[in-house]
Amino acid sequence: MRSKLTLIILIGMVLGILVGWGCNSLWPDPKIAGAIAGYISLLTDIFLRLIKMIIAPLVFTTLVVGVAHMGDTKTIGRIGMKAMAWFVSASLVSLLLGMVMVNLLRPGDNLNMPLPDSTATTNLKVASLSLKEFITHLVPKSAVEAMATNEILQIVVFSLFFGVAAAALGERARPLVEIIDQTSHVILKITGYIMGLAPIAVFAAMAATITTQGIGILVTYLKFMASFYFSLAVLWAVLIVVGFLFLQGAVFRLVKLIREPFLLAFSTASSEAAYPVTMAQLEKLPVSKRIISFVLPMGYSFNLDGSMMYCTFAVIFIAQAYGIELTLAQQITMLLVLMLTSKGMAGVPRASLVVIAATLASFNLPEAGLLLLLGIDQFLDMGRSATNVVGNSLATAVVAKWEGEDVASDEPAPSGAAPAAMPAQ
Repeated sequence: MRSKLTLIILIGMVLGILVGWGCNSLWPDPKIAGAIAGYISLLTDIFLRLIKMIIAPLVFTTLVVGVAHMGDTKTIGRIGMKAMAWFVSASLVSLLLGMVMVNLLRPGDNLNMPLPDSTATTNLKVASLSLKEFITHLVPKSAVEAMATNEILQIVVFSLFFGVAAAALGERARPLVEIIDQTSHVILKITGYIMGLAPIAVFAAMAATITTQGIGILVTYLKFMASFYFSLAVLWAVLIVVGFLFLQGAVFRLVKLIREPFLLAFSTASSEAAYPVTMAQLEKLPVSKRIISFVLPMGYSFNLDGSMMYCTFAVIFIAQAYGIELTLAQQITMLLVLMLTSKGMAGVPRASLVVIAATLASFNLPEAGLLLLLGIDQFLDMGRSATNVVGNSLATAVVAKWEGEDVASDEPAPSGAAPAAMPAQ
């Protein structure tokens, strides 16, 4: 049934492109096309709101149960350190690969289009991306507020404290942990209902985007988009090769399992939309629920491989477009700055653009260059989101392998990780 849903999602994406092309041809006036797209995108907006509705309770319940089942703070610390070691390494590789590929392919040269005035502004708020603000933002001033606003990083911090405290209390906290565990199953059941709407949401997302932008924008930016997606393909290959070193043949089983969340993230341009399905597919590898519920939410804040590759790629592309050559030292400095400023961007609308704007300002590059990318950002975000799913799935599987789990086995996930698979559609 899962493969059937994947096929229907793919059909929905193709139909959405065709319907959007038809609407754009019939109503070329931007105002009319925008109004039509607004109504079409209601379906996608509702779907994403439903997903956002369950993300906070899903992250909280699964992470608390996962941490509590680990039993002691040493285990939690050990797994956390392994996960962070992978996240930092993968982030550096993604940023470095983006820098190398944009210098090799040079998509910013000879654009053959008018450049935005270098004095133009994008009105993106960039001050909040300083290291000081990031560290302050890390700790929630209210757990309720963090959940209400879907601040994934803050929810992870609160859930870690809650789970560690529950583990320390042992038997006294067991009834509470059981209730939270059962709650996670209820939320996953709700998620199953929501996922039934995925093909409709994918259709609407593609139709609305093509209605307003038209097929022509893809032709205009063909060189840049082809360069970026080729670079993403190289990153996917690197991730799979590295995964093979740790997981051997199981990495190919993992790639097969994550096709559905990959396609869902790609077509909706939302990593969040794929989060529940990714959890369910990782359990089938199998990875224990305690590892999934601990590593995967952390990955959504610290391991956004696609988004980070895009940051270095886009910044240097803008410099190329304006004929500004950055030295190797400047590019390496930029890479290290992005390593810090890109953390915690999950769940923030157009976060990559905000990070890029902050980086452009830091290196005296024209912020107006972002206007070159705004029109196609939706198409670029599709690739970024799908890559984030690949990176986080691989990270979770590798950490499980490091913890001694047999991820190549056909047996169910280890105990302490009651299966919480998504209901069949």
